[in-house]
Amino acid sequence: MATARNFSGGREEDSYYADEVEEKTTTASRRKVGKTMSSSMELELESVEKIFEAKEVPPWQKQLTVRAFVVSFILGVLFTFIVMKLNLTTGIIPSLNVSAGLLGFFFVKTWTKLLQKSGMLKQPFTRQENTVIQTCVVATSGIAFSGGFGSYLFGMSDTVAKQSKEANSAQNIKEPSLGWMIGFLFVVSFLGLFSVVPLRKIMVVDFKLTYPSGTATAHLINSFHTPQGAKLAKKQVRALGKFLSFSFLWGFFQWFFTAGDGCGFVNYPTFGLQAYEHKFFFDFSTIYVGVGMICPYLVNISLLVGAIISWGLMWPLINNQKGNWYSADLPPSSLSGLQGYRIFIAIAMILGDGLYNFIKVFSRTIHGLYNQFYRKDPSITTVLPVAGGGSNSTSSTTTTLPPPLTYDEQRRTELFLKDQIPIWIAVGGYISIAIVSAILVPHIFHQLSWYHIVVIYIVAPVLAFCNAYGTGLTDWSLASTYGKLAIFTIGAWVGASHGGVLAGLAACGVIMNIVSTASDLMQDFKTGYMTLASPRSMFISQVIGTAMGCVIAPCVFWLFYKAFDDLGQPGSEYPAPYALVFRNMSVLGVEGFSALPKNCLMLCCIFFFAAMLINGLRDLVGPRWSKFIPLPMAMAIPFYLGGYFAIDMCVGSLILYVWGKVDKEKADAFGPAVASGLICGDGIWTLPSSILALVGVKPPICMKFLSRGVNTRVDAFLKKN
Repeated sequence: MATARNFSGGREEDSYYADEVEEKTTTASRRKVGKTMSSSMELELESVEKIFEAKEVPPWQKQLTVRAFVVSFILGVLFTFIVMKLNLTTGIIPSLNVSAGLLGFFFVKTWTKLLQKSGMLKQPFTRQENTVIQTCVVATSGIAFSGGFGSYLFGMSDTVAKQSKEANSAQNIKEPSLGWMIGFLFVVSFLGLFSVVPLRKIMVVDFKLTYPSGTATAHLINSFHTPQGAKLAKKQVRALGKFLSFSFLWGFFQWFFTAGDGCGFVNYPTFGLQAYEHKFFFDFSTIYVGVGMICPYLVNISLLVGAIISWGLMWPLINNQKGNWYSADLPPSSLSGLQGYRIFIAIAMILGDGLYNFIKVFSRTIHGLYNQFYRKDPSITTVLPVAGGGSNSTSSTTTTLPPPLTYDEQRRTELFLKDQIPIWIAVGGYISIAIVSAILVPHIFHQLSWYHIVVIYIVAPVLAFCNAYGTGLTDWSLASTYGKLAIFTIGAWVGASHGGVLAGLAACGVIMNIVSTASDLMQDFKTGYMTLASPRSMFISQVIGTAMGCVIAPCVFWLFYKAFDDLGQPGSEYPAPYALVFRNMSVLGVEGFSALPKNCLMLCCIFFFAAMLINGLRDLVGPRWSKFIPLPMAMAIPFYLGGYFAIDMCVGSLILYVWGKVDKEKADAFGPAVASGLICGDGIWTLPSSILALVGVKPPICMKFLSRGVNTRVDAFLKKN
């Protein structure tokens, strides 16, 4: 389903997820999921709806069951912990659709079997109910990304502001609080849902947009509910459970050795102490090994290339200029020193990549719409550019005779148009929530005025449509790109003297939530179209899931915030890298380039245009050769964090690659399940570890790795005492 949610399309997706990387990672991984579901694809070719012809499609009211929302709540909490941990560590969020689909199927199937044995089963488990669960779970956990807990929202805090000398006055700081976070999410997270409801027929039926993530999810759900697919799903759930248990127990075992800073397996100097100092080591993180198994090889290699360029070459060379380019007396965390080069060059690459893809997707959107409305002849149909078609397939539009509707298309279209959502609900809901939001948001953020919010909400439906349409074409959600536009425009409008930094971050949150949920809902409509789930049940499930996420995500973040005193600090277990990145974007938007250290602007310009050039080259050479050219967005992440997690992810890629060479059929069938188990197990361990930290239970052992010389001095010191 659709990420910004980074779960959904490009997140997720849309991250992660928690930036465009998360979006691209999510997108590409969903395509990978689609490939692994080869059996369901074969069923699709044979006509899925004829297989299910004998099964009655329940009315939309019966698709919304109590058990579906109970399971959705449980899985929503689990996946929120996973997304939150990923948000606060690296910001890379893979697609968890396979996990949500498998676990949702497993829980309800177990539930119905128990009831059936006791003779109490009143309603069988259908693929429509499975789709409702999938929609609700992804909507719930997606708020952990679009809520900005690892980016714009946490970037408002004093913890992040202290890492920058600029614009850290009281009017540009807002400390996290459970009350205002929940209130803010409730008033901004639903507008996107109402903004695109009237366009569902145009997008899905008339334009026939692909929505690859929604399509892959539908194939997955359809396969679960066939006899062959159900058998495979049981085996996949068993594999997921085994590796979930292993990952959880491994996290528990590691905890015993982390009694102090720099302790534990996570600090094991795999390639030597000098490499460790430059962030090159394997940290035994099962969650990132799992993420690496889900993410495409190119993403993982791009991360490693970025780490080598930055921590292997650039930062040691710039560090040699200490005392020349920047003061040698500055602390390591100062943005006027080496840390500034790391942050701002990464930002430049992110902005360059984001601008290029914004122009590309937006131009494709305009091109596709032009051909739909101005060059359409009644006797012909326009073939829109679709995801995965390469640059050639999207650069031109051809006209062909419309193919006859298949039985599946006739059946799906008939039921999709049966349960209409009245347009007055969409328009009335949008206007009502917009009025409430324009009143309440300025009370939460005094730096914003009501007219700032009104202007955003006037522009938002256009942006939401563009993002939903672009996601349908390319599977890339540009939610965080639109959010960055809000950072610069609203921040500059408010001005530095009136809290423009905080205003820009808040405006980013408003836009990201609207644009993200709009593309998510359209992905859900596509999934529902292909599983015969009613649009009404999809919409209500998305609303309920979003409402649950508005409460669950802030509570989970609050647990992290209270449990870990060093949350958001560089070098800590949870550095929240994108919080500092987003805040410094807002500082740049308000104060200009005066905040940059010497020669940093020149380097930023070089990497900004290099990111655009690399993306252009990737599109120019086509899909055959572009798979050998790294992704600039992925390369940018290690510039700040280092290469340790990239090594973890490459290990995951290596495992999957070797497995595929040994037994490709099993790797395709069980690889996503194994990866999901590794991710979920480590994510579940986060809950008890947070509780242990809250109640003050400390690990009993500190395992550190010292050089021979340091160890000799430590031994000598201990002998004296």
